[in-house]
Amino acid sequence: MASRPFPLPAPGRLCLLLALPLLGLILATLQAHEGPFQGLQALFGSSERSRDALLLHYSWWPRLVIALLAGSGLALAGVLMQQVLRNPLAAPTTLGVASGANLALMVATLMAPGLLLLGREWVALLGGGLTMGLVFLLAWHRGLAPMVVVLAGLVVNLYVGALAMALLLFHQEALKGLLIWGAGSLSQTGWDGVVFLGPRLAIGALLAWLLLRPLAVLELDDASARSLGVSLKYLRLAGLGLAVFITGCVVSVVGVIGFIGLAAPNIVRLAGARRLGQRLLWSPLLGALLLATTDLLLQRFSGALPTLIPTGATTAALGAPLLLWLIPRLKLTGDQPPGTAHALGHRHPAPGRLATGLALLLSLTAAAALLVGQTAAGWQWLSTNDWGVLEWRLPRLLAAAGSGVMLAIAGTIVQRLAANPMASPEILGISGGSAIALMGAIFLLPSPGNLTLVTAGTLGALIILALLVILNRRSGFLPERLLLTGVAITALFDAVRGIVLSGGDPRGQQVIAWLSGSTYYVDLNSALIVAGLAVALAVAAHPFSRWLDILPLGAATARALGMRLDRARLALLLLVALLTACATLVVGPLSFVGLLAPHMARLLGFSRARMHLRGAALVGALLMVLADWLGRQWLFPQEIPAGLVASLLGGAYFMWGLRRL
Repeated sequence: MASRPFPLPAPGRLCLLLALPLLGLILATLQAHEGPFQGLQALFGSSERSRDALLLHYSWWPRLVIALLAGSGLALAGVLMQQVLRNPLAAPTTLGVASGANLALMVATLMAPGLLLLGREWVALLGGGLTMGLVFLLAWHRGLAPMVVVLAGLVVNLYVGALAMALLLFHQEALKGLLIWGAGSLSQTGWDGVVFLGPRLAIGALLAWLLLRPLAVLELDDASARSLGVSLKYLRLAGLGLAVFITGCVVSVVGVIGFIGLAAPNIVRLAGARRLGQRLLWSPLLGALLLATTDLLLQRFSGALPTLIPTGATTAALGAPLLLWLIPRLKLTGDQPPGTAHALGHRHPAPGRLATGLALLLSLTAAAALLVGQTAAGWQWLSTNDWGVLEWRLPRLLAAAGSGVMLAIAGTIVQRLAANPMASPEILGISGGSAIALMGAIFLLPSPGNLTLVTAGTLGALIILALLVILNRRSGFLPERLLLTGVAITALFDAVRGIVLSGGDPRGQQVIAWLSGSTYYVDLNSALIVAGLAVALAVAAHPFSRWLDILPLGAATARALGMRLDRARLALLLLVALLTACATLVVGPLSFVGLLAPHMARLLGFSRARMHLRGAALVGALLMVLADWLGRQWLFPQEIPAGLVASLLGGAYFMWGLRRL
């Protein structure tokens, strides 16, 4: 009997399918530059000194090689992080490496430009390494437990990103070049980037294969792994440290291209690569093909585009729909009780009195924000002759408090619904959908008014909600599948934002101010509507508290108690969408409040769902009111948007809370 040829596994067939258009694009490009034979000669430094040969040797070939290297490195880092953190939502940027590198370059550009002469990649690596060290410091005493590492990475990422956004607001012209780098630019002027990145990725790949068997143990639960004599803390440190090193090397050369590290491992898993060794083999190959194909397509059509489009942003814009299409085919275990989703915090013996104290503190803070502030004459109380100032201060206070309440409640519901502490309204993509629609209205419509912007933002939120329902209805709105859908949508939003900000359009300043959470443009009518909606939706959320107490226990327990899971999840999702969209339309995508307020409430002692909702709402309002007041007064007469200040205040408190665990 004749032996059959060895069949190519499904991930290999997928890579082969993607390699064919990549090869076609390479041949088409070389054909346009004196033909494939001369193009190959130019790769090895042909003696011909024509313009095309020089362009190919010093720009086009290095760019293609760097795209292949960067894509494979990010995908490899993504596999390692998802394995160590046991979470398909983990990505190479989870630990704040990219945001740390970006902030380090910003600070060096503004305050110590001489450091850039030593090499931009070393400055970026230093910044990424420092943020990684902070994450490990926060999570070390808990044995680098996956949940704590993810939480620490999110809050450090948030904190560093807020600092970078503040610098960008005040120095936009000086940092314009970094906007392009931050969106992921593969442009090369020689082989230096390849020489720097190639050996480091080779070492990273070798270390990953050496760690293959130990890391495979992480697929077991912690007790089983310890019974095999494995030191989980040092194994996680090795895996995460290697992923961070690879990410830092890639980011330092080409900027932030984060979507490849999320998409490639999930796509090969969807294609059938279940074992870690298979994912380590096929994910880097697929990541390299995805990034290189996207970059060649962008180069081919860049002449027809009105502005510069960074490759990193384009990769996310093209890859997000692909991931959305593949998500319904992903097999996840979202019905299993997580066991660690609510490990943070403690239960307060008298949550009612604690809520009353928070309400009193909120009232005092609101009164101080209205009556105390800086004017041209310095600090002063509001006098009877200055009551007109209230017409300016009151709308901002109401908008800040209302948006804080809505986003905090939305975050609480999402975290309990998904049983995932890294969930937030932004992760669901609702705020991203509103933001995409609003930016589209600002840039595509002539002088859009407030009503037009509100309509556009509402339509964007509803479209994303419909997409979430369509993609997840058949699976019964499984939490991890729902969150992965939101991550893909958010990646699309990040891509649109990167393209908008790197294009140099003057309207980008208004977009930056809105994205950072400024209440500057809110009038009294809008503020009253926001405050009224916040109160109404907060009241509407309380009847769902029983569901929110049961859902984190897992699907089996919920069904045993008589819950109809599909209907409950859909109802909660609709409420989250409404809460997030209403807040986003007024003060931008302030999703960090939705992430931090529920955790801060839990750290204070609010554990049961009803009191958790109430405590998170009060914390969210307090955080936003205090942030808006500090933002107006800190650098008076200049302002720091409330969103950035809230991120800094909440992030500092959250890091302190993590250290106390």
